[in-house]
Amino acid sequence: MINDKKVLFSAMQSTGNLTLGNYLGALKNWTTLCDEYECFYAVADLHSITVRQEPAEFRKRARNLLTLFIAAGIDPEKNCLYYQSHVSGHAELSWILNCFTYMGELNRMTQFKDKAAKHADNINAGLYTYPVLMAADILLYQADVVPVGKDQLQHLELTRDIAQRFNSIYGDVFTVPEPYIGKSGARVMSLQDPTKKMSKSDENQNGSIYLMDDPDTIMRKCKRAVTDSEGCVRYRDEQPGIRNLIDIYCACNDLTPQEVEKEFDGKGYGDFKMAVGESVISVLKPLQDRYQDLSKNKDYIDRIVKENAEKAGYYANKTLRKVKKKVGFTEMIR
Repeated sequence: MINDKKVLFSAMQSTGNLTLGNYLGALKNWTTLCDEYECFYAVADLHSITVRQEPAEFRKRARNLLTLFIAAGIDPEKNCLYYQSHVSGHAELSWILNCFTYMGELNRMTQFKDKAAKHADNINAGLYTYPVLMAADILLYQADVVPVGKDQLQHLELTRDIAQRFNSIYGDVFTVPEPYIGKSGARVMSLQDPTKKMSKSDENQNGSIYLMDDPDTIMRKCKRAVTDSEGCVRYRDEQPGIRNLIDIYCACNDLTPQEVEKEFDGKGYGDFKMAVGESVISVLKPLQDRYQDLSKNKDYIDRIVKENAEKAGYYANKTLRKVKKKVGFTEMIR
């Protein structure tokens, strides 16, 4: 607990381009959490190298992501926004926790199986121990809560198991984190396959709206969104395409599905898709303008990177020193 606030940790990988789903489902809500929590938000570049990256492009994407955090409204003076790789404690604690994690636990991780199937030519040890690094990310800052989707719940459960195992041996070292239960973000699905989440790794570019898409591209993608032949704007499981568009419209305009149904009663899909596109454009335009301004201000971003890395490092080292002492490492003579 820092400054009488509970600690919240979350991270995003610096691969691909962030989507409307990333914004409405996570970033939009992150902007206000600092009122209640001490928030650490990492650019998860260590996690990203389980898949081969082109170095120059990788560095660019990492900086773009941190800049997008700020452009989305996450105040770097009130929150700690930093590169995971700038705090060596993540890797150090990950190795220690590897020695307290069982093979059977890692063998049960479904995400490893999924990623291994997608990258059969690069099934590396990092991909396998990825959940332990995630545990280190969380435990390093003594996080009380972690916002997680259903696909990450298994990893958080492993983090809790590791923390409890370590604590049972060495005493009260780690805070055992809980999943963050707050205002849930919009669950945005693919515009081309509404049974799947909108993803920055989707091979079908028309399935995702990216945060930097221009207005014409956004409108075109909305117009091409998969719907059905019923022709009525109704929030029903039987109409997953329209349901998804209603969710997007609701999130952009702070409306309920019932209010949207009433607004578009008697209108066709063409009118509705046009309205969805216009709403998305109005939400993303201020973010895009802010991002462009920030990108030109190199000195400001560099200062944020430096100061936030120092802040993250301070809190990480407090935990790491305690862990090293508990396991019996010899302290450095300074």
